[in-house]
Amino acid sequence: MQFRRRIDINSEDDPLSRAIAPPPNETQEEKDTRIAAEAEAQKRSDAIDEEINRQRTAEKKSPKFVRVLLLGQSESGKSTTLKNFQLINSPKAFRDERASWRAVVQLNVVRSIQLILNTMAEVQGQGSPRPDNLHTLTPEHLKLRMRLLPLHQVEEALLRKLTPPGSIEFEATHLSSAVTNFNYATRSARTRKEIAVNSTSQWKGAFSRVVANTVRSSMDSGMDIDFDDPNDPGIVLHACAEDMTRLWNDPTIKGMLKTRKIRLEDKAGLLVNLLLAVPSAETISSFLDSLDRVTSLKYVPSDDDILRARLKTLGVSEHRFKFKAGNMVAHDWKVFDVGGARSLRAAWAPFFDNMDAIIFLAPISGFDETLAEDPSVNRLEDSILLWKSIVSNPLLQNAQTVLFLNKFDLFRAKLDSGIQFGQHVVSYGNRPNKSENASNYLRKKFANLHKQYSPSPRVLYCHLTSAIDGKSTQSILGNVRDMVLRQYLRESSLV
Repeated sequence: MQFRRRIDINSEDDPLSRAIAPPPNETQEEKDTRIAAEAEAQKRSDAIDEEINRQRTAEKKSPKFVRVLLLGQSESGKSTTLKNFQLINSPKAFRDERASWRAVVQLNVVRSIQLILNTMAEVQGQGSPRPDNLHTLTPEHLKLRMRLLPLHQVEEALLRKLTPPGSIEFEATHLSSAVTNFNYATRSARTRKEIAVNSTSQWKGAFSRVVANTVRSSMDSGMDIDFDDPNDPGIVLHACAEDMTRLWNDPTIKGMLKTRKIRLEDKAGLLVNLLLAVPSAETISSFLDSLDRVTSLKYVPSDDDILRARLKTLGVSEHRFKFKAGNMVAHDWKVFDVGGARSLRAAWAPFFDNMDAIIFLAPISGFDETLAEDPSVNRLEDSILLWKSIVSNPLLQNAQTVLFLNKFDLFRAKLDSGIQFGQHVVSYGNRPNKSENASNYLRKKFANLHKQYSPSPRVLYCHLTSAIDGKSTQSILGNVRDMVLRQYLRESSLV
């Protein structure tokens, strides 16, 4: 039989007593120094305790916030959903930022054209046609490419405007692949760079300071754009508009992109139907389909343009709103937008505590795509695994869960064009390749995971969404806002 050894805290054998005991043969000077250091340490400790107590008291007195967290993989539509929140809450402030978003739209256009030009250069460098290169470029195509080379300088000028201190150009990296059991067709993925703005940098303010002379726009009298700036990148963009339009509408170029499986519908803020062979009635408008408008010298972005514009945000950004539901008193909201890249997800955990609701965005159009960070991982599978980890997290067990099966417009366009959902999601089997059937399947899949892995029973609110469809998404967000606020008040015993 074993007994636990009893320790006498007054005994000299006590390790703690030995640790805090004065050193042997301590001189009076050493003793005075030690006592002074201990007094200073105690003073710092008391100051820390006092600050903690002050913050706790301030939190109790401060108004309560409804806290909402936007979650989802990179390019799932979180930032676009946040823009819709801004449009609902403060449309004037949203439109006052048009000067900043004008440059983002221009950069999106330039980078899309650059992608086409780079592909042309690759085809040209291959020499004789190969089986996967049935579209031969003519001398006219090469002349067109040469005339569009000044767009490289436009890109550099826009990057200088959009990358103040605190911003970086982000390059997607290929991370280690995860072991999965989801059957899908992999596609070659190119490591691409895209403009990324750290959430702590005031890029819009820095950009606004670049604007020197003010010209008021007829569209929005509160928005400043210097249309007379001789260094405005839009001048070169306007001069290249005709050639860009000719390039974009060229059948050979479209065939080349389709053959090489280069899809632009989710790149650089674009939504196009180039590779989906969708009938014209079902086409989705894009910046490249509106080159005459977006390259005009006095172009001002519309609300829809801003919703479509692509700008990657790193880190976690916090946005405050004041919302009300019906006749209830308005309440303050905090909406957190977090970076969705796999390498950034470790930063999510500190924001899980005390969340009132999470809005999870799953881009269901990615069923036939792979992650930019890891081309061995299917995008839809990544969303499903991420959803499972979120709903099972004990820190979020009291949070209301809202699921947006996002990019439904692209999802429907792919299926209508003949892409077989069942070839990429084997468990779907031979069910009809219709967007309604396939989306219902995914709705049940996510709902079952929510029911199975939630630490405690709770309601799931699920919506099919297209975040760039401003009116529809704002209507859905209005319903979500009312639902979240009513539940928040119910739990707070205020109603």
